[in-house]
Amino acid sequence: MPTISKKGIQMPASPIRKLTPFADQAKREGKKIYHLNIGQPDIETPEVMLNALKNIDFKVWAYTPSEGTLSYRTKLAEYYNKINYNISPSDILVTNGGSEAITIAMQACLNPGEEVIIPEPFYANYNGFACSADIIVKPIMSYIDNGFALPSIAEFEKVITEKTKAIAICNPNNPTGYLYSREELEALRELCLKYDLYLFSDEAYREFCYDGREFLSPMHLEGLENNVVVFDTVSKRYSACGARIGCIITKNNELYQTCLKFAQARLSPSLEGQIAGEAAVDTPDSYFEAVSKEYTARRDVLVAGLNSIDGVFCPNPGGAFYVVAKLPIDNADKFCQWILEEFDYNNETVMMAPATGFYSTPGAGQNEVRLAYVLNQDDLKKALKCLEEALKAYSLR
Repeated sequence: MPTISKKGIQMPASPIRKLTPFADQAKREGKKIYHLNIGQPDIETPEVMLNALKNIDFKVWAYTPSEGTLSYRTKLAEYYNKINYNISPSDILVTNGGSEAITIAMQACLNPGEEVIIPEPFYANYNGFACSADIIVKPIMSYIDNGFALPSIAEFEKVITEKTKAIAICNPNNPTGYLYSREELEALRELCLKYDLYLFSDEAYREFCYDGREFLSPMHLEGLENNVVVFDTVSKRYSACGARIGCIITKNNELYQTCLKFAQARLSPSLEGQIAGEAAVDTPDSYFEAVSKEYTARRDVLVAGLNSIDGVFCPNPGGAFYVVAKLPIDNADKFCQWILEEFDYNNETVMMAPATGFYSTPGAGQNEVRLAYVLNQDDLKKALKCLEEALKAYSLR
């Protein structure tokens, strides 16, 4: 029998999706599952985006330019320039989702065996993207006790070697919801300039900042024009996860041309996704105001509910729509499987993502889970009750 590649064996399974078979079985048994495991919002996609799809009238479903259509990139540039990115369409490369943006940039910026520093916990698929690109993730720990604030610059410098090529952040953060401050980003700017590093900025949750807090991008900082690589996507901003349209933004023309070669190798991003994405830029501000208000209310319900459960601790996040909570358990993977396989409360249960998959350090996050507040407030309250009862039952096993 032919053997599987070493890369295939090393590719990590998704902590977000790996428990799906157990959830499917629970559903077959008639249980209702509250899905807090994945960032799939129940917020409606903007009508202007859906109408663009309904009104498509092309006769041939053709390739688009590898970098994306000029009309879409022009529209995107207008959007970004409203928030002072000061870019042109030629700084934007359209990708098949934010995931492809990250994998292309990793391959364009780093040689096999080179290193990217990422504060952990981090988006689980960064591990998979790095595996695909044959690069090494060097994690530095952030801690739940201070809300997962950016580690000190001294901690970054401890792991910088001659192989270090980039630092990656997600702001606001997935999975923690932490929103980086101006001071933290300015410190990263100085570090990247000192060691001549790329700064990858995953901004999928840019629109989701709460309590009047400011969103700041490395694109707003002077002197980083050749260092910053922004990743973005329509998935979260417009509740359009299935559109699979993202982009890379960089003012570094040499890097842009290199990314374009990888984009040409995969031919083109989807035509219909770009049509919908272009229309989405005209989404009225009232849509985002309503969505932000709703997510703030959901966050407050979830965080307060979690912290009211005996033995549970959850910091209050400043953005995105996730929290990481510490539970009175010793193995999050076993608990998240057990609650699907063996537990129900009034024939209902909860699906969560074990936080272990959001760390690269072995053994980290053993008593933590990520929860996404992508369900309505009533469902969140019911999910919290299920979790409370499950923790009681789990402690008595």
